Amino acid sequence: MTQRLLVVDDEESIVTLLQFNLEQAGYEVVTAMDGASAFQQAKSQQFDLIVLDLMIPEMDGLDVCKQMRLNKIMTPILMLTAKDDEFDKVLGLELGADDYMTKPFSPREVVARVRAILRRVGQSQSESEVAKNDETVIRVGEVDIFPENYEVQYKNQPMELTPKEFELLLYLASHKGRVLTRDQLLNAVWNYEFVGDTRIVDVHISHLREKIEPNTKKPIYIKTIRGLGYKLEEPQLNG
Repeated sequence: MTQRLLVVDDEESIVTLLQFNLEQAGYEVVTAMDGASAFQQAKSQQFDLIVLDLMIPEMDGLDVCKQMRLNKIMTPILMLTAKDDEFDKVLGLELGADDYMTKPFSPREVVARVRAILRRVGQSQSESEVAKNDETVIRVGEVDIFPENYEVQYKNQPMELTPKEFELLLYLASHKGRVLTRDQLLNAVWNYEFVGDTRIVDVHISHLREKIEPNTKKPIYIKTIRGLGYKLEEPQLNG
């Protein structure tokens, strides 16, 4: 089945360029020129990935991303920004974007990035199907990961994670007790090089901690190993 993408940008030339190249690559492409329209389409239709510009009218890209996640729409988001501004990038990731690219970019690079994101999501879903046959549940403390359903529970309550947050947590849990460098996590979870930009890992780790750590200042699950990376541990729970 052809994968469906939503491309959102208020510059008609960019929308036309991206639509042409993505359709040439075999995707079905739906477009929107403003944030409000994009959000309504994301709520009413099923997409495999959304390419979302940051600076769009009515609702900017950050607001669209935030509202999607608040409404439990977990479609992967590739955010585009004309600003080479670390704050905007980090904030976008914190609000639930899976990846970002800075303008100007080549259409070929966008297609490659879209393929990488979709490939990783597809691999995780395929691995989930295998795990389903084994009825696998990965349990760490009070966190239960159900790879077969792409679901996580914390204290027996469902958690809402973005695709990248789920994949990162699953990878950490599958290597429980091992120190994993930021570069290892980039290669394993994002499936391509970020040219040493490990901030994306730090942002997602921070987001996971907000959801599973009783005290983010004193994490008991995801430990920072200074100068090396991160490690998921079995916590010592009281009672």
